[in-house]
Amino acid sequence: MTSTPETERTQGAGTSIAVACIATVMLMLDISVVNTALNDISHGLDTGLSGLQWVIDAYTLPLAAVVLTAGSIADRFGRKKLFLQGMVVFTAASALCAAAPGISTLVTARAVQGLGAAVLFATALALISEVTPTPESRAKALGIFGAAIGASFAVGPFIGGTLTEWVSWRAIFWINVPIGIVCLLLSRRVHESSDPNARKVDIPGQIALIGGMFLLVFALLRGNEDGWDSTKVIASLVGAGVFLVGFGVIEHLSQEPMLPLTLFRQARFTGPQVVVVGISATFFAGFLYATLYLQQVVGLSPIRTGLAYLPGTFLVFVVSGASAGLLTRVKPAILATIGLVFIAAGVWVMGLNTEVDSGWSAILPGLLIASVGCGLVNPSGSALALEALPPEQSGLASGASDTFRQTGVAVGIAWLGTYIPAGSAFAPDKNPFVDGMHNAFDAAAIFALVCAIGTGLLLLRRDREPAGDATAVAEPA
Repeated sequence: MTSTPETERTQGAGTSIAVACIATVMLMLDISVVNTALNDISHGLDTGLSGLQWVIDAYTLPLAAVVLTAGSIADRFGRKKLFLQGMVVFTAASALCAAAPGISTLVTARAVQGLGAAVLFATALALISEVTPTPESRAKALGIFGAAIGASFAVGPFIGGTLTEWVSWRAIFWINVPIGIVCLLLSRRVHESSDPNARKVDIPGQIALIGGMFLLVFALLRGNEDGWDSTKVIASLVGAGVFLVGFGVIEHLSQEPMLPLTLFRQARFTGPQVVVVGISATFFAGFLYATLYLQQVVGLSPIRTGLAYLPGTFLVFVVSGASAGLLTRVKPAILATIGLVFIAAGVWVMGLNTEVDSGWSAILPGLLIASVGCGLVNPSGSALALEALPPEQSGLASGASDTFRQTGVAVGIAWLGTYIPAGSAFAPDKNPFVDGMHNAFDAAAIFALVCAIGTGLLLLRRDREPAGDATAVAEPA
């Protein structure tokens, strides 16, 4: 690895970890604060459920599709260099979101934000990996990293609700600007690192992945409104299939694929992807509909919505910090599997307890159960992702994990939305929306449980392949 010497790297470890945590907190805040502002965005820009779904998916789609390429570029040209560029893009796009005059501009700016976020997500864990050469130092750093993520979820809804109610929904985007500037200033002390054997940019694969993911999410979001038998929806689904199959063929034939398919022969690589999809497509994606329930059905204001989430999100913070300390004594796969079971149970209870005439506290028992699961999965999922590949491929490992995480959010929002009747969220009669939310949460609980079982089967088998095999399998077929 063409990076600074070992002693120099570890001397700058504190700064690198701090920068990675601050950047990730900003990205996590951007997700959680947007949820509590959805109702005000809807009224302020005159948009419905479809527009709100795109406000989130326009961010997560490019993030999921580009993060792997960003990881490859970072490995080749320098992780610090690309991190700085991603921070500039994200910060500038945040200002554009704040100034958006209409829903189309906001969605476009969110897409640009997603591109910047892809770079930051791809490089954050790589920066940590570079300065934590020992299992003990990495466990400690991931504990801080997991606690930072948990803290952002803990205070994010409250910050978002407070800014939205006391200032404006636009303030939730303006807040990224000073954070981004601070992070840029601190980044000057981060040491550069790269991989001399990094893969080239896979342009055909990138185009195929973007096309397939966009058409799939577009079809899922438009199905209820346009009809599942409409020409637009059917053509989009067929197009998505063609692009995604094409992506698989391109990756199989490429000499330097963006995502070597042979990696999926290894349980140690496939397992972490199952973990992040299991939490993101269920608990994270479900926040959109839980927020609409609290604001449209229960009638909570943005700040009260943030307060309603606070017990659960604070629990994520506490459990993330506590479980990170167990990483050197308990297999991360055990924590991740247990965490997904908690998430499945929590999401199911959230759907079971909520009715049209329920108060906000009806969502609390399930939220607390799922939050324990989230706190278990956060640090263990990061540890599993970094263990999946050798250190010199940390950009690819981090990028793959974030690809599946954000794909889970984007597709999860669209998939769960298929259970919600079109227009029901803002209709006078809330029963169709609540019934649809029940079905969505039931489906999410089943999916999370399946992912828990899959994680256990993949990562807790006694014949799991050793870490040293990762390099050989990572080579293209």
